[in-house]
Parts: sequence; structure tokens; C-alpha cells
Amino acid sequence: MAQGSVQVTHTGTARWRRRTGEYDSLASALEAAADGDVLSVAPGTYRENLIVTRAITLRGTEGSRGMVRIAPTEGVALTVRASASVLDLHIEGQDAAAPALLVEDGAPELADLRISTRSAAGIEVRGGSRPTVRRCTVDNPDGIGISVLDGSGGFFEDCEVVAAGQSGVTVRGGAHPRLERCRVHHSSGAGLSMTGEGSSLEAIGCEVYEIRGAGVQVSARAAGHLTDCQVHRTSGDGVTLDTDAVLALVDCDIHDVPENGVDLRSRSVLSMTRCAVRRFGRNGLSVWDPGTRVEADRSDIHESTGDYPAVWVSDGASAVLGACRVRDVPDALFVLDRGSVVDVVDSDLAQVRNTAVSVSDGATARLEDCRIREAGTGAWFRDHGSGGALLDCAIDATATGVIVTKGADPTMERCVVSSPAEAGFYVSAGGRGTFHDCRVTGSGGYGFHVIDGCRTTLTRCRTERCARGGYEFAEPGTVSEGCTSDESVTAVAGAPMAARGRLSAPVVEAAPPAPVLSVGVPLQRSPDDAVPAACDSGRPAATVLGELDALVGLDSVKREVRALTDMIEVGRRRQEAGLKAASVRRHLVFTGSPGTGKTTVARLYGEILASLGVLESGHLVEVSRVDLVGEHIGSTAIRTQEAFDRARGGVLFIDEAYALSPEDSGRDFGREAIDTLVKLMEDHRDAVVVIVAGYTAEMQRFLTVNPGVASRFSRTITFSDYAPEELLRIVEQQAVEHEYRIGAGAADALLTYFTAIPKGPAFGNGRTARQTFEAMVERHAGRVAQLAEPTTDDLTLLYPEDLPSLP
Repeated sequence: MAQGSVQVTHTGTARWRRRTGEYDSLASALEAAADGDVLSVAPGTYRENLIVTRAITLRGTEGSRGMVRIAPTEGVALTVRASASVLDLHIEGQDAAAPALLVEDGAPELADLRISTRSAAGIEVRGGSRPTVRRCTVDNPDGIGISVLDGSGGFFEDCEVVAAGQSGVTVRGGAHPRLERCRVHHSSGAGLSMTGEGSSLEAIGCEVYEIRGAGVQVSARAAGHLTDCQVHRTSGDGVTLDTDAVLALVDCDIHDVPENGVDLRSRSVLSMTRCAVRRFGRNGLSVWDPGTRVEADRSDIHESTGDYPAVWVSDGASAVLGACRVRDVPDALFVLDRGSVVDVVDSDLAQVRNTAVSVSDGATARLEDCRIREAGTGAWFRDHGSGGALLDCAIDATATGVIVTKGADPTMERCVVSSPAEAGFYVSAGGRGTFHDCRVTGSGGYGFHVIDGCRTTLTRCRTERCARGGYEFAEPGTVSEGCTSDESVTAVAGAPMAARGRLSAPVVEAAPPAPVLSVGVPLQRSPDDAVPAACDSGRPAATVLGELDALVGLDSVKREVRALTDMIEVGRRRQEAGLKAASVRRHLVFTGSPGTGKTTVARLYGEILASLGVLESGHLVEVSRVDLVGEHIGSTAIRTQEAFDRARGGVLFIDEAYALSPEDSGRDFGREAIDTLVKLMEDHRDAVVVIVAGYTAEMQRFLTVNPGVASRFSRTITFSDYAPEELLRIVEQQAVEHEYRIGAGAADALLTYFTAIPKGPAFGNGRTARQTFEAMVERHAGRVAQLAEPTTDDLTLLYPEDLPSLP
């Protein structure tokens, strides 16, 4: 029933029709109207299902903007099947199986409509229709905002989807709408969704934000073209492409997304021109699978908020970056897996916390005329089959310019590495590589550092002002021709080159002021340059063992460590005497509760082994699952390798190691970390000591389900919980260290306290003792602060009343 009336104004020429008339219902007015008629609807609520089949104009009366409500209780509120004009109406629907506004035919004009509904869709366009929709608002918290399907088109201008229970805008079935200056936000599906062969969407000047899902989703052979659009504040990826999707982004800004800025897979193709991807939680660009391709031109990827590479290309995918900038990220470009190829031209990679370019698992990366600066490592070619080229590139202010390891074989031509903290070019572990006309200046270490007998070729390379020397070739294998260095300046002023641990190559006099070192073919280390068998750790073993003995409790632990130390020391002496020495596996398992001193003992153990010459430095690198396990295939092996490399010459301490093999592991990547670690321990058995630690029961399960790990560890050392008397001694030690004293009755009170304290999973052993002391100091301060003139005893004595309450 209608609230109000409808006036029909006839503009046709047929003399037998009334020129005007008023009707009690919209349905009767529409039935009487002819093409060209204007239906002016009085304010009110109309509980009718309307169908427009003629080219009429349907609108509210003058001055009644937004006061005409079309609100049936079920079905489609308004169906348009003609090139009509529908203006200034409020449309409501209540049918979850039907749209509120359905356009089925013609090229109607819809303007200034507000669709507030709980329907399958706010606006649905189908049947090949091509509406023009301007300044319309859709609020549909239960369904799709705007749905365009079945080969339909349409032009949407200055429209807004303010809420959608599913996708904001959906395009499928070969539809092809165009959006200009539209806003889509607060949808519970994708902001813009295109799916199906022939389906396409063009969007210009649009904004997609506050989306519970991906901002833009293109799949199943659909296509899209976005110009000057913004996508931000999504809960999923900013943009995602899947299964032969095609998308072009021009002058777009994708930012503040917790997942990937853009993720594409399964032969999808993306082109980006003058775009920005910033403040992303995972990868800025994530590219997967054979046939998947990205072409980025003059685009910026920066300000990562997570711990993932800015650009990730794997599983045979490819990417081309031209005149792009990647900055302020953990890692800039990771290329993994055979068949994956990345070409980067005239681009800048800067402010990279770890590795600017990482190439592994047979992938290829080619960089030409690029600039890398302020990175941990400029480029790292990691393993067999991985390669590519760096041509005319500049690498500045890195820890290491280029690393080549484990059979990787890249080509470097006309590259300059400036001011690396360590080596300019570092080749190890069977890495190869060809270096032509490359230069290193201002290195804090060597210019070119090649070890492990790597078959590396250098031609016409040059080093200048390298602190440790221009070239260091630890073993035969490297081939070098026509390479020069300013190193001879130092050689003339100081000791001969070979005596200082550098190349035993002839120094050729050159015309002042630029004397050079000419390197012959092949080059190898002088016999006088052998690395000493033992490195000075700074403290003798007896001193470190004394510190171990001074620790409270841990009697069984001390006995185990001393027994192991004695075995190693006697073995070393037997070798010096020409006798066979028993093989001692130095890798250990530490079991016990938190706070029982496992990390402290691991640090001292490393120092002891260094003092005995077993380890080079004895430093401790402490990691846990989060440091070793990545989120993507291949990233776990990289993280584990990096942690192992940091620990070279020392101890790798893996806390809560059982977390690498959870009981419900499924497809968990922790298994990959374990496999990588086992192989590294086998390949570099003398370079790193590995200690795995955790709760006793969990570590027993860990070793049982991972026999490959268990076989590498010969000894398990159990750290028992501290007894109350030992916790008291820790508090007393803390008091002495901080110039406090245990007052009368406090020791007995502490014993009572530590006896009564719950010993559940939260109990911290030594950590609990230290926290108890800190709490006593805090309560003591609150007590003494009230005294006008406290004495020295007042300032130093801790009494029972300073004890905290039992947890």
C-alpha cells in the first residue's frame, strides 16, 4: 500500500491519452505510463515490487530528496528493463535471495539513489544491460554491494559502497563495467572482485579501503585495469591474482595492508606503472608459479612493516623491474627455484636491513645499471644452479657487497662496490662466479675474498683502500688475470705481502703515484700464511671453568662439562703426540625448565672450546623457531643457513628446539629447518657447535621423532630445578653485586618463600630468584623513602617485610 500519490506527466503526442494524472500506487502509475512520461513520486514508503518496462522517468517530487522509500517485504524492490531514468529514491530490500535493484535490459540512467538493504545484492546488472549509475550509495551488510554479470556493462560514477557482507563490487560472466571516482569500503569479501573468462573491470580514481579480505581480487581468466586508484587498510592482500588473471595498475597506491601488497599465481600477469606499494606486512610483490609474470615500471615498494622480502619470486615465476625503487625493507628481492627469473634495470635498492638481492635453488637474477646501498648484503647467490648477472651496478655502504656460495655461478661485469664493512666480493663453500672489470674501494676487510678453493675467475679487476688487502685467495682454484690494487703502497711501507697473510704474488712497480699489485694465474696462498690451529679466545679454559664452578648449583652440569672438556683436551694432546684421538661429538642437548642456566652454560662452553682451539671464536648465537622458520617455501632453509653462518666459529644455541617439530606438524615448515640444520652440521662439522635446548619431556619427544637429529648429539645434559637453598644463594649473590645486605630474619623468610612458591610451568628458577630480589629492592625503596635521614644500614639492609607476596 502506498503512503502518498504518484503524478504522471505524459510528454508524448498521442491525443487519446491523458496528459496528466494521479495514482494511488506506483504499480498502477507504471502500468499507465508510456515512453517519455515522468512519474513524480510523493514522499512516503511504498511497499511495492516495481518493474519499469518503458523509457520513463521515475523520481521523487521537487524538494523531497531521499524521502521516497521503495521497501517491499520480499522479492526485488525495483526491476528496470528499459532505458529509463530513475532518480532520487531510497530503495530497500529484505530478500536474501534477490537483489534490491535489478537492471535487466536497456541503458537506463540511475542517479542519486540510496540502496539500504539486506539483500543478495544492492545493485545487480545482467542481461546485457548498460546502465549509467551516478552518485548512488549502496549499504548492504548481508550481501554483495554491486554485481555486474552475464556480459553486461555499465558506467558507475561517484558511487559508494558503504558496507557489504560479501564483495563490494563483483564482475563475472563476461561483464565489463567501468568505475570512475567510486569508493568501496567496509566489505566482508574482496573490495573489487573479477572472475571468469571475458570478465573485466576498468576503474579510474577509485578508492578501496577497510576491507575484510583482499582489496582487489582477479581470478579465472578475468582482467582488470586500474588507474589512479588507492587500495588500503585491508585484512588480507592488497591485490590478488589467480589462475590466468590479467591486471594493469597505473598510478595506483597500495598501502597499509597486513599481508602481501600484491600476490599473483597460476600464470597470472600483472603490469604496474608509476605505482606505490608501501607499509605491507608480508611481501610487497609475491609472485608464484610457472608462467606468472610481473612487469613493474617506475614503481616504488617501500616501508615494510613485517620481516619478509619486499619482492618474492618463486616456483618458476618471472618479474621485470624497470626504474623502480625498493627501500626501507628487511630484504629487497628474493628469487627462488629453478625457472624463476628476475630482470632489474636502472633501479634503486636502499635501506635494506638484511639482503638486497638473494638468489637460490637454481633461480636467476639479472641486474643492469642498478644501485644498491645501505644493505646488510648487496647480492647473495646462494647455491648450485643459481646465477645471473650484475652489470654496471653500484653497491655502496653494505656489510658485504656480493656473496657467492655453494656452487652458484653468477657473472659480474663493470660493478663497483664502495665502502663495504667486510669484503667487497666474498666467495666460499664451492661458489664460482666470473668477475670482469669490477672494482672495490674503501673496504673494511678484503676487496675480493675467495676461500674453500672456489673456482672463481677474475679479469681486469681493481681494489683500492681495502683495510685487510685487495685480494685474499685462501686455497688454489681461483684464476685471475690483469687485476690490480693499490695494496703495494702498504707493502712498501710495512712487511712483505705473504708475511701479512695476503697473496704471495709479485709486486710490480708502477709509475707514481699509482703503484699496483699485479695478480698472476693461478693465485694461491703462501705456505707461510696457514691459519693457526688455535685462536686466542681472550680467556684461558681454566678461567672460564672457574666461572662455571662459581655458578650456583648445577653440580651435575658442571661434571658433564668438565668431563667433555677433559676428553677434548686429552684428544688434542694425543694428536700433538702423533696418537689417535677418540672422536668427540661436541653437539649437546640441554634439557630442563626455564631459568636453570642453560644459556649461560652454553656461552661458557663456547668460550672453553675456543680456548682449547676447537672453535675459532666461541661466540654464542641464540635462536628459536621464529628465527629459523619462514612463512614461504624455501625461506626456512635460507633463515636456517643465515643463522648457521652467523654462528660459524662459535655455538648455535636453539632454545625450545622441540617447537621445530610440533606434534600436529602437518605442513609445518619446521621440518625443513631440521633437515637443513642436519645437513649443515654434517657439511661443516668442525665449524659450529650446535646446542638444542628445551623442557625435558618435549626434548625427549623431539629426539625420538627426529632420529637424524638424535644421531648428531652424543650427550644430553639435564638442568635440574633449583632447590630453595640455591635460590637463596642466588638472591645473596645479587645482593652483594648491587651492594645490599640480607638483614636479620630475611634469609629464613626467603627459604620459606622459595619453598612455598608454586613450581608450575610459570616457575622461572634462577629468573624467579632475580625477580624476587628486584621486588625486594623496590619494596625496600618504598619503605626507606619515608625516612627523613636514613642510615647506611637503612639503605642497604633487606628485611622479611621487603619480600613480595606469593604469586
